[in-house]
Amino acid sequence: MITRYALFKGHVAPSQFDQFKQVVMEDLLPTWLVYPGVSEVRVSFGYGKDDAAPECPLILAMDFPDQHALDKALESQERLASRAETQRVLPGLFDGQIFHYLTETETRRGN
Repeated sequence: MITRYALFKGHVAPSQFDQFKQVVMEDLLPTWLVYPGVSEVRVSFGYGKDDAAPECPLILAMDFPDQHALDKALESQERLASRAETQRVLPGLFDGQIFHYLTETETRRGN
């Protein structure tokens, strides 16, 4: 399995954090759920960090079964629509940059 992470490194004003979460869940999450080949989407909102760590109010994780599925998703119209929606709804709420990371995931269950 391949997981594509989007780390939203930057700042959301505390007075706007609830609105930021609402916009992510109502406007952006639906655009991520329709990526071709995506098997799971996880949205994690930051609520604490190490003192020296940069702010990261949102981490998005999207799972794909393999590289071929990820490539198709990245070339899709759904991705273009998602990016357009992100650019439409986040200005004024999120001041920062979005960085993407790819990982191969192996899972083991604990007790």
